[in-house]
Amino acid sequence: MLLTDLRTIFERDPAARNWLEVLFCYPGLQALICHRLAHWLYKIGIPFIPRFISHISRFLTGIEIHPGALIGQGVFIDHGMGVVIGETAIVGDYALIYQGVTLGGTGKESGKRHPTLGSHVVVGAGAKVLGNIQIGDRVRIGAGSVVLRDVPSNTTVVGIPGRVTRQNNLGSNVLDHDKVRDVEAEVIRALFERVKALEKQFEQLEESSLSLTELGDEPTDNPKSENSDGMIEDFLDGAGI
Repeated sequence: MLLTDLRTIFERDPAARNWLEVLFCYPGLQALICHRLAHWLYKIGIPFIPRFISHISRFLTGIEIHPGALIGQGVFIDHGMGVVIGETAIVGDYALIYQGVTLGGTGKESGKRHPTLGSHVVVGAGAKVLGNIQIGDRVRIGAGSVVLRDVPSNTTVVGIPGRVTRQNNLGSNVLDHDKVRDVEAEVIRALFERVKALEKQFEQLEESSLSLTELGDEPTDNPKSENSDGMIEDFLDGAGI
């Protein structure tokens, strides 16, 4: 399993140059080595020692993995600082987990209370996957997302709370986070366009019913409306929508 973990790092990280550097300078690999020992001791019922190994590993690597968590082969924790994996979490084979990820629970319920990740899952930096939920195979979770519900296989999830934005990941690179859609910005753009259309219809109705010359008024611009339109446009342009 150690050889599989090493091979996965060389395949996924272009900065990995030799096995000595990976073995001694990659905290994700070191945390997994400590966890596999702690998990074996945990399974055979040894008290205290598994948690102590986990605690020492957390101190050295910044990665906290409960000894009860089940981690598959070929898992790569990239950078890893701030990663937390709960007691009943299950991580499938060849998953990729970035820094700041939490696979946690949502309360103090007993039994299975942490998420289950399928194989080839990518969890972006800072993402939170919470509760006893199922994440399918080849799922991509965008950076900073908060996932609270089951996610089907071959999909991409982004946002707070996490929403499915792509239904088929088979033909995409698992690392192209720059191509992940901003669903919230798209919805705001749609609502903004609808409001502008309604305003235009209202103006047309107003012009057809009342003549501005009869009222003795001259059309004036609304600076507040222009300012708000500009703010919305800046927000949408910043999101790339």
